[in-house]
Amino acid sequence: MANLDIKSLVINIIALLIVIIPHEIAHGYVAYWCGDTTAKEDGRLSLNPLNHIDPIGLLCMVILRFGWAKAVPINPANFTKNRKLSSFLVSIAGVTVNFIMGLVAGILLVPAYYNLWKITPIIESIFWYSIMLGVFNLVPLPPLDGSKVLATFLPAKYEYYFYKYERYFYIVLVILLVTGQVSRYIAPIINVMMQGILQIGIYIWNII
Repeated sequence: MANLDIKSLVINIIALLIVIIPHEIAHGYVAYWCGDTTAKEDGRLSLNPLNHIDPIGLLCMVILRFGWAKAVPINPANFTKNRKLSSFLVSIAGVTVNFIMGLVAGILLVPAYYNLWKITPIIESIFWYSIMLGVFNLVPLPPLDGSKVLATFLPAKYEYYFYKYERYFYIVLVILLVTGQVSRYIAPIINVMMQGILQIGIYIWNII
């Protein structure tokens, strides 16, 4: 049993690293494209997992299956393009990459199940964590990406107050996580997306 637990833990950690790193790099690269070099200067465009991992967030993802990575430093004042649009693109970049990875992993699961690939458990974990991280990060509470997306649609006055008091929303997020309310509302969304992607995968492999 201990060996099985260790094996599962290793698989989850590998999958998490595969999912987290592109998510964070996407934020940094889009910010760089928009004129902000902060993430690059902080080493966040690197594939080195140590540059992206938040130990507590990683532990939460392994144990609770909900968590976070180290926030990518972004300075909107450096954006050379439209600030609102740039902020939106940077905020949604990581989630977009995760959904693309989830789609690819979900499609690959179909032949993986049929052919009993040895890497099937890793693909399953990548599939789950990609969709979970994408959906979870769209929750409109700081420090999640969804809060930044929401802020881009707020008038300047309300956006200012949103960021001024955003640290207080951290407490709200922690309470919702501890009480299971986040899981209650996003778990059905995750399940529907996973089922839908698997159906797409089955359709694709049936016509190939």
